[in-house]
Amino acid sequence: MQTCCRSASAPLLTRASRLALEEELLSAAGEARNSGFEVVDVFTPFPVHGMDEAVGLARSRLTWIAFAAGLLGLGFGLALQIWTSAYDWPLNVGGKPFDSFPLFIPVAFELTALFSGLIAISVLLARNRMWLFSKKQVFEGVTDDRFVLVLHQSDASFDMKQALALLSRHNTLKVVEGDQYV
Repeated sequence: MQTCCRSASAPLLTRASRLALEEELLSAAGEARNSGFEVVDVFTPFPVHGMDEAVGLARSRLTWIAFAAGLLGLGFGLALQIWTSAYDWPLNVGGKPFDSFPLFIPVAFELTALFSGLIAISVLLARNRMWLFSKKQVFEGVTDDRFVLVLHQSDASFDMKQALALLSRHNTLKVVEGDQYV
């Protein structure tokens, strides 16, 4: 295991450890959380089943946001069509009623999907601070075959020796220190 040296003036805020196997990452994240360390983030090249429970993440509210956005799109689509066909510009086409709901289904469905998708993606990007021209530091190899666990030092009770011992038990390849990973 290699440890990166830091300068005396640099703040000691996070530990990013690089691991080689998915099972090691899952057990290291669970053990770190149970030992009282604050797990800030986990970077993996693919979704790891059970990682949410290991890091203690709550269920995402994004599904409810997407559902509410879909209802907003549905309401907007129906209101727009009813207003344009029955009130603003009523046309008598073949004796059909002005508020013929079967004709409104395709547009209402499309606006439901459009609002749900666009608002959900916008909320996801804004919540994760993934701005358009963001230049965040990326861990080397994390998109190919490496796994990274980021621990945060929130107070003076952070025990560096205990953290390094925990990470070395799980075959950590490298430990990097710094504040650029938070």
